[in-house]
Amino acid sequence: MHDEGKGTTFGTFEIIILLLFVLVLLFYFAPGFLSDSGNAAILSLYKIILGILPFAGTVLLGYIAFKVWVHYVQQDFISGIEFILLEVIPPRDVERSPLAMELFITNALYHWSMKGGKEEYWQGAVWFWFSLEIVSIEGQVHFYIRAPSRMRGLIETQMYAQYPQSQVKVVEDYTLAVPEISVKSPWNGWGCEFWLQKPEAYPIRTYVDYGLDEDPKEEYKVDPISPVIEFFGSLQKGEQAWMQIIITPSKKMYHTKGTWFGKHDWVAESRAQLMKLLFPYTSQRDEPGSELVKLARIEVRVPKFLDKMVERVTGKTNKLGFETGIRLMYIAKKEVFPVGRRTNNSRNVRLILRQYANPDTNQFERKNSTQGDAYSGIFPASPKTVMLLANRMLHEYRERAFFHLPMRHHIFSKRYWSWPFPGIIEVGGIIKSYFHHHTYVLNTEELATLWHFPGQILKVPTLERIESKEASPPTNLPV
Repeated sequence: MHDEGKGTTFGTFEIIILLLFVLVLLFYFAPGFLSDSGNAAILSLYKIILGILPFAGTVLLGYIAFKVWVHYVQQDFISGIEFILLEVIPPRDVERSPLAMELFITNALYHWSMKGGKEEYWQGAVWFWFSLEIVSIEGQVHFYIRAPSRMRGLIETQMYAQYPQSQVKVVEDYTLAVPEISVKSPWNGWGCEFWLQKPEAYPIRTYVDYGLDEDPKEEYKVDPISPVIEFFGSLQKGEQAWMQIIITPSKKMYHTKGTWFGKHDWVAESRAQLMKLLFPYTSQRDEPGSELVKLARIEVRVPKFLDKMVERVTGKTNKLGFETGIRLMYIAKKEVFPVGRRTNNSRNVRLILRQYANPDTNQFERKNSTQGDAYSGIFPASPKTVMLLANRMLHEYRERAFFHLPMRHHIFSKRYWSWPFPGIIEVGGIIKSYFHHHTYVLNTEELATLWHFPGQILKVPTLERIESKEASPPTNLPV
């Protein structure tokens, strides 16, 4: 799927096949060269390696066949999952901090489970993934959750537990109103994905940094989601903006340095990143009089200017982590795309996550943008190719694709087809490679910062809310 991750990984197949191809060429021309040079020892070694080569090829083909099988059964399992789109209408008065949404995400969306060999490799069972979405349809702002249908009851009960006055209902997928982006279609679009600028051990700026965990008075609240809602609410007729945050419980594993096959999870990786940060300020003393080198004491003297950074890095691992991918799209009718200089929303939409940036720790940066420099090659992509890329992103957005991608994404990934002449192969028309999707771990605090209901201080008339409060009847009514 991708190089960090889950499911079927095709990360090194192309490199292995390329090396195998080079070895075959060398062995094809080697006998003549070796016989001419008269080096009998090297010729004998060549014959031994040539005898081993068929067995190595069989192992390689078996490995590829196994990966293809797992990919096939996983795709078959996924095709049997029924997904629904739930619209969540916030209550009129949101008096709770984003901590309530954090608790909802923890209880309703964290479905971590162990898969046995039969489930994973024969039935193709995968972990469920969810999409938290904020959408503007011509200025009307909506909150959506896309989830497997069997999770509907749990999502509803947990949402009502935190926001009793909210409303959850099943709706039709809004992306179906835009069938495609093409020359013949009345729609045009721009999209991108957001990656973390630094390793995922470093957190983004969260609602805690804005003081929302202390429940300040409504007039003193500074809510980081307000710029997103305000911008989405400002869109005009013929314009749409979509943002999806696709999550699944993290089971990313990293190679443990100094071992052959050792692996560790994202929590241990965060600690390793922290130790790397503090290495210049660490002193290690060996135990005297010992034949073996043994560390008796490790002393770390953290400079004052790093105190806050260390606190944030260690704080991130105190909460559950989700493997995450974020995608954003701006869709508009061709007569208003791109719009005029004064309200160029196709450009403004790219900046809506800037308030989550923390230069000391982490921030988002745009990747895989559907524009002329998408392939970062020698030549810019043609307008036709840019429209093709936008249509692909529309399809990936509709499929909520970040995990368990189709085979074409593995084979025709931009990571491989851009080498060694980036831009020439794609723009030359031989193949338009697919973007490599990148995921990372965000904890529940970061996710709740990105997706929660704003308070009443945000007066956006196009944000739909439940206008009436429900209350229980008095207990002293006559029967």
